[in-house]
Amino acid sequence: MHHNLNQHVPVLIQQVLTYLDPKEGDSYLDLTAGYGGHAGDILERTKNPTQAVLVDRDQNAIEVLETMFAGQGTRILHTDFLAASQQLLAEGQRFDVILSDLGVSSPHLNDASRGFAINADGPLDMRMDQRHELTAADIVNKYSETELSDVIKRYGEDPKARLIAQLIVKNRPIATTTQLARIVARAWPGRSKVHPATRTFQAIRISVNDELGQLEKSLPLWVDLLNPGGRLAVISFQSLEDRLVKQAFAELSGNLYDAKLQLLAKHPVVANKREIAFNPRARSAKLRAVAKINTKERGPHAYTGTK
Repeated sequence: MHHNLNQHVPVLIQQVLTYLDPKEGDSYLDLTAGYGGHAGDILERTKNPTQAVLVDRDQNAIEVLETMFAGQGTRILHTDFLAASQQLLAEGQRFDVILSDLGVSSPHLNDASRGFAINADGPLDMRMDQRHELTAADIVNKYSETELSDVIKRYGEDPKARLIAQLIVKNRPIATTTQLARIVARAWPGRSKVHPATRTFQAIRISVNDELGQLEKSLPLWVDLLNPGGRLAVISFQSLEDRLVKQAFAELSGNLYDAKLQLLAKHPVVANKREIAFNPRARSAKLRAVAKINTKERGPHAYTGTK
């Protein structure tokens, strides 16, 4: 599969560089390196490729990264970000700069054979890591109506989840993405700017890849992987992910005497009109960033909760 690397324009790249503020000599962990968009720009600043780890669960992305960073001594891990985080913690690794961009990269979406796209005919697959067993076809054709309805409601936040689940069950077996999209569209007659199956596709993709479960378990590990003073940025593309990130950061920051994090921005950072015009995917991107508080600097006279 030959990919045009320009398809995956890194979102919010200026904002990422501003908030992560990578400096020469910094160690860097990219948990969703994809096609190397953010990594290339960050490594230009750190000039420290041997202290960089790039992670992706997708075979195509790994091949691109291995070519891009060949011979630089950069470590590339073909695994999901939760497994990578656990492995790096077990090795005792720590990083100055950590980035996780939770967007599904454009080449996945544009490659019909991967089954992510609503309007390109492909098999019901949607696995980011093709070594995994569970596919979209399993969920669509084997889950009970109740299980389907739960998935679509929870991960797609679609108010018509029950009706959509009924339509799916009634029309089984469903073999392709366009077939599924047509069936789901019946639940939402009339015209709309966004395809009526968008939320259902999102729900199935999240479910196939356990995206929210992975994120929830990973967030505290990312904080642990930071050096004191280190910075972490997470870019999410839908409200469920953003909520998890917001909650995790809120729990570890704030006016607690044992706060681990300092929020670098009170509100999520979003793309400006120019970037959205140039890269429509950026419209839903939200960046949240934190710095790890250096507890040694706090000293014994820090606030302890007593007057």
